[in-house]
Amino acid sequence: MKNKVDETHYNFKGLFNYISTVISWTIFVLLMLIGVLLIYYYVFLQLYKTKGEKFEPFFSIYTIVSPSMEPNINTLDAVINLKINDADDVQVNDVITFISTWKIKYGMTVTHRVVGTQILDDGSTCFITRGDNNPGNDEGCVKESNIIGVVKAVIPGLGKLQQFLSSGFGWILVVVIPALYILIKDIIKIIRMMNTSKEETKEKNVKKDTKKESIEKKPQKEEPKINKAESERKKLEEAYKDLKKVKNKK
Repeated sequence: MKNKVDETHYNFKGLFNYISTVISWTIFVLLMLIGVLLIYYYVFLQLYKTKGEKFEPFFSIYTIVSPSMEPNINTLDAVINLKINDADDVQVNDVITFISTWKIKYGMTVTHRVVGTQILDDGSTCFITRGDNNPGNDEGCVKESNIIGVVKAVIPGLGKLQQFLSSGFGWILVVVIPALYILIKDIIKIIRMMNTSKEETKEKNVKKDTKKESIEKKPQKEEPKINKAESERKKLEEAYKDLKKVKNKK
């Protein structure tokens, strides 16, 4: 019965350690991703300040805040845009993110689908766009210079996580607490390793002292044997002398 209890305890402990390891690595990967995104965002801002409006990142991430592209892209979904090199990189039916020149939304970032093209007087291509959920095309057309990038991926609901993280509670729950969990776990692991090392050192010292005592006690054990042999030798010498005396008398 005791063996079954020990085996159950061992299996539970192993399962707990496995789950703990998975959680730790998941948290670590999430923190790394958040860190990479923050670094990219910081570098992007610094380059934008240095190079001005002409700077265009290789890829960009935007959160959708309107239902104009539903049901294909929903509100609070995030889109990942890839920078274009020229107008030929954009095809009809592509979804693009661009800077609006409309009177109502002038200067705002918009993500809509390309539904057609138009050749301007200077020979450049201008793109006609429309939201999938809108009844008509957008006002005017989008020039190549206003295109931020072509949408290559959609991350559903990422904007919800962004909103949650922007709150104090969300930041503490998702970032601070997991970071403290990993830190405390590593500290406990280090303390256990230090205790194990101390115990091993203590055991080595005990073995060394035991061995030393054993070596020191050996001569004391052999000493009685030596004294006994010496005593026997003396007895034999005395017996031999007595025998010799007896012969001389005769």
